[in-house]
Amino acid sequence: MKRIFLILAVFGASLGNAAPLTTGPEQRAVAHFETLRQQRPAEMLPFLREMPKGADLHNHLSGAVYAESFVQWAASTGLCVSQSDFTLTAPPCDPVKGTAPVSNALTDEALYGHLIDSWSMRNWEKSGQTGHDHFFDTFGKFGRAGNGQTGALLAEVLARAARGHVSYVELMLSADEGMATALGRKVGWSGDFAGTLDLLKAAGIASAAEQAKHNLRAAEVQKDALLRCATLQADPGCGVSFRYVYQVLRANAMGPVYAQMVTGFTLANDPDSKVVAVNLVQPEDSLAAMQNFSMQMQMLQFLRPRYPLANLALHAGELAPGLVPPDGLSFHIRDSILVAGAQRIGHGVDVLHETSAIELLKLMAKRGVMVEICLTSNDAILGVRGSDHPLKSYLHYGVPVSLSTDDEGVARSEMSMEYLKAAKEQGLGYRQFKAMARTGLEHAFVTGASLWRDARKFSTSPACAGQQPGRKQPSQACSKFLATSDKARLQWTLEADFSAFENRY
Repeated sequence: MKRIFLILAVFGASLGNAAPLTTGPEQRAVAHFETLRQQRPAEMLPFLREMPKGADLHNHLSGAVYAESFVQWAASTGLCVSQSDFTLTAPPCDPVKGTAPVSNALTDEALYGHLIDSWSMRNWEKSGQTGHDHFFDTFGKFGRAGNGQTGALLAEVLARAARGHVSYVELMLSADEGMATALGRKVGWSGDFAGTLDLLKAAGIASAAEQAKHNLRAAEVQKDALLRCATLQADPGCGVSFRYVYQVLRANAMGPVYAQMVTGFTLANDPDSKVVAVNLVQPEDSLAAMQNFSMQMQMLQFLRPRYPLANLALHAGELAPGLVPPDGLSFHIRDSILVAGAQRIGHGVDVLHETSAIELLKLMAKRGVMVEICLTSNDAILGVRGSDHPLKSYLHYGVPVSLSTDDEGVARSEMSMEYLKAAKEQGLGYRQFKAMARTGLEHAFVTGASLWRDARKFSTSPACAGQQPGRKQPSQACSKFLATSDKARLQWTLEADFSAFENRY
């Protein structure tokens, strides 16, 4: 038995999982996972499903919901659907104009299947579109079904996170019902950062942030009711911590983009708001996004110092050769960090095409800029997978990384499947997964000091030094420290979960 553990430990070290050759709980978990990889690979998924995973930091709320739920909500609210392209429309339905009640799909197997395929990446290869185009088209087709259902969206996503042992989620949405966009159209954009900000304030842009806070509070009440929180029948999803990231639609005109940025920063700067950061969404390769990228980075650079409590995570490098000209691959990640000041990068797929790519990787490692890795999404949308993906380069240069789901509903995935894809296609092992789970919480936009004095070696802060992280009864000094930090408490709980998980082996 000792010889088996030795062989497996050496194999794990070859994958970047080096550790002392012991037979403690962690090493037994490493050995068990490598046994599964070699002998019973189908059993890797049950193992990974039960493994604690920390945070999902890159999650679009509308894209995280499965198409089956949107069908049910669209049917219950009397929406119609075009029978030519399966886009939802408002009632009344008109067969002459080619629209039918979505409720028909509940008894029509063919229609139901068309809706699922059109509103997700299921069978996208048969659509006649690229994965990129099919993916981004889905949102315009099912979008109406999510109106007024934010609480139900939250309930579904948090319940699934709990089943996958994800303890913290950051969810991207706007939530102000288009108020910022409308004000941005009214005020416009003159190119004057300060002047346009003053005009937006005079026009009442603060009301958009207040509307968003009101809508999110109402959604959480709905979510709590659906999950039966605070009852004996509470769904485990009630125990998943979550925050929001305000999403700015980067493909809009500059006036609405700037107004949304102001609203997002206002929310993320408010200690009473669960909105903790701002991000830019929509296809990075779209005409408007490419034309306006540099100006949008300057907008963010101007606004950030005026909202010191706000955080910034940016989609950058969600591009691949051929999607845009070579020059378009050369600067988005760098400028997102050096100009806009992004603390995290979403996707980062084209990093090796950036000018001075290796120096950029070293810079990201030095500054601790984390990359939200979305393997399934990068595969389906960009066709980047396996050895073509830069994940191993990020790991090699010490850039912090964590796995995320992106749009798990549209992609027909979930966090455990992301880990499985990383194991199969990237050759990652248990110890790397554990480090990624810890890294996700380390870079989560949660208030309070970190549990870790050194977030690379995962050595504990002085208040908790000398104790096994996650123990049931921390010292008085450690307990006092944990009481002051939401982040440290989440990290402590993750360590307890790891201990319980590893002790199974």
